[in-house]
Amino acid sequence: MRIAAPLSRVDEVELLASAGADELYCGVLSPDWEGRFGILTANRRVYGNLSSLDELARVVDRAHSLGKAVSLTLNAQHYSGEQCEYILGFARSLEEMELDAVIVSDVGLLAQLFRAQFNFRIHVSSLASCQNGAAASFLEELGAARIILPRHVRLSEIASMASRASPLEMEVFILNDGCVFEEGACHTLHLPPQMGGPLCLDRYVFEYVRADGRAAESGERSLVEAHEQAYRSWLWFNFGCGFGATDEGLPYGPCGLCAIPFLMRAGVAAVKVVGREANTMRKLRSIQMVRAVIERSALVGEDDVKAFAQGLRKKPEYCRSGYMCYYRDVLASGGGRT
Repeated sequence: MRIAAPLSRVDEVELLASAGADELYCGVLSPDWEGRFGILTANRRVYGNLSSLDELARVVDRAHSLGKAVSLTLNAQHYSGEQCEYILGFARSLEEMELDAVIVSDVGLLAQLFRAQFNFRIHVSSLASCQNGAAASFLEELGAARIILPRHVRLSEIASMASRASPLEMEVFILNDGCVFEEGACHTLHLPPQMGGPLCLDRYVFEYVRADGRAAESGERSLVEAHEQAYRSWLWFNFGCGFGATDEGLPYGPCGLCAIPFLMRAGVAAVKVVGREANTMRKLRSIQMVRAVIERSALVGEDDVKAFAQGLRKKPEYCRSGYMCYYRDVLASGGGRT
């Protein structure tokens, strides 16, 4: 099982590869995209992008020299006809630099890239919201070589899709960056923490009133306040536990490490570390954690792997909460207990 890791600078290639990444994915902020189309980005990230196709070519050269693959994100949910033509126009440059894959969400762009028969693979982003075998078959017919499944697909559903008699690969999320809604239906951008973070952090101030206009009784207020506190805790875990980390730099937050043995048995091709806009140390430590659990899975039983994974960040209470799990299915087999 391969580790797909985020990259935002040319000088990260060797570092991420040495930490254990098998594949690198990145975005490019084209200098004339905003001027031509009036929007800041072609890949749902204003920050964490390479600055040009020349930089991308350098990334590809360095990665290939180390035996690593590179994918380019073109994962907006929708592109206009003019935007698709623009992408198809520079796709020949991607072919010439021997890019390994593009990551797309728009099925129209997917079909056009497939018809053009470029020599790079097409991976379908989680933004396409593929959640069952029928959708996977449809996307495969349109040219998909791999599908990145949404965060909320259950382990049993992942196994069912990964076991299909098809060369279509499955990739799943494994670490960092949660999403409290269905990402494929979200049209906002993720802002950096200093600008307030994702809009769905929902930092509103609520005032609850009874529908009949009467004053709330103390018991009613207590129930509402407990519900509000649970909601805030859920948000906090989904957004990286306040974007925190251990003293060693191991990031807290959404995690599927306990599910790695299951995912390996199911035949999942790759696991995805999230965070193109994150600092390099956070990326390195994330990759190292995933690599350590994968290697452990080849040596010991599943319960020992879970104990090892939950012990890495020395916060077993985070695991017990269940809020930090990408795949809460593991709770049913003791994955949330230490």
